[in-house]
Amino acid sequence: MLLLSIESSADETGISLLDADGDFPHATYTIHGSALSSQMKEHNKWGGIVPSIAKREHAKYFPILLEEAATQAELLELHPTDLSDQDKTKLQELLVREEGLADALIGFCAQYSLPKIDLIAVTSGPGLEPALWVGVSFAKALAYITGANVIPTNHMEGHILASVYDVERDDMLSDIEFPAVALLISGGHTELINMSNWGTYDKVGQTRDDAVGEAFDKVARLLGLPYPGGPEISRLAAAARKADLPEFEALPRPMLYSGDLDFSFSGLKTAVRYAVQDKVNCEARQGESASAERRSPGGEGALGCQELTDDQKAAVARDFEDAVTQTLLKKTSTAVANTGAKTLIVGGGVSANGFIKRAFESHFLHEHPDCTVYFPTPSLATDNSIMIALAGHARAVGALSPGGAEGIQADGNKSL
Repeated sequence: MLLLSIESSADETGISLLDADGDFPHATYTIHGSALSSQMKEHNKWGGIVPSIAKREHAKYFPILLEEAATQAELLELHPTDLSDQDKTKLQELLVREEGLADALIGFCAQYSLPKIDLIAVTSGPGLEPALWVGVSFAKALAYITGANVIPTNHMEGHILASVYDVERDDMLSDIEFPAVALLISGGHTELINMSNWGTYDKVGQTRDDAVGEAFDKVARLLGLPYPGGPEISRLAAAARKADLPEFEALPRPMLYSGDLDFSFSGLKTAVRYAVQDKVNCEARQGESASAERRSPGGEGALGCQELTDDQKAAVARDFEDAVTQTLLKKTSTAVANTGAKTLIVGGGVSANGFIKRAFESHFLHEHPDCTVYFPTPSLATDNSIMIALAGHARAVGALSPGGAEGIQADGNKSL
């Protein structure tokens, strides 16, 4: 089965072409081509993802990435796709909301044709709806051109499958033991999922406010660090540990003993804000700029943090990362104990955090030795289209027919 997969839930645009040999979950996957474009520079000056910009960039890059992935796969045929005027009108209708995408796709078809594709897998949620709609609309257009079946996939299920995909060894999903617990940690999600089997999900814990990745980004802005904030916070935190810097401020561990498996990170972010502000104001009162007015450009950012030393910023980053890690670890450990899970799957962009990964592996080795822990390979931790292909194949039995593709909807709040 040849799969074409599409990802556009946030600020990463991705297209992959894979072969799946066998039935889920025992198939072998061959990645023929995979192309990814990051919008990091586009959103950096805003300190976060701007949906309208994300939508524009997805529409701009999908035809480019399609050509790149198909070229990598050596599946791009250098002769035109036979499109009638009626076909072109239909593509314009399908892509009417995605500025310039129909013309770019028609231009692609004037040069190339694609091989027979068996399944198109596309992220339909959760995520930013304006961004999701670009991918969904593009999938509908490709289904019209190729006659391929198309199936909407859940972005979070993709993260789960990516974490157990053994890309370096045998290109198969690991043969995990159930019951399992999945901790999904990203810019938009912090969730604990109990899995009794593949595709059977029971959400047992979630954030009540900020997602953990969102908290990383907000704290980074408080420290005047660029977007995305997670890698910057981790870099400074590692430097603080190496230098054994003193604690900047004792930070709370929100809901650590709440008696449930829910999370809350908004209060932790606020505690960092007050700690930084108090330090800046205290030093200002002692220095020559005691009467200077401080402003916070961009809303929640900066807070006069130019007055913090590099060591102080590093100490704040470490104290914050320690608090987050302890909270995630305590809740997840409790979930594993409560469910008797034999497998822990950690997925989502924040799973790329090396300190969190080492803390989890060490804790579970000593406290839950019978529970196998899975983290994704670094290239599959953040949003990508390979994980969407895996999720699409997992749902392939229920794939919609080409005629039903137009009924697919983007759902920003889609849940497992």
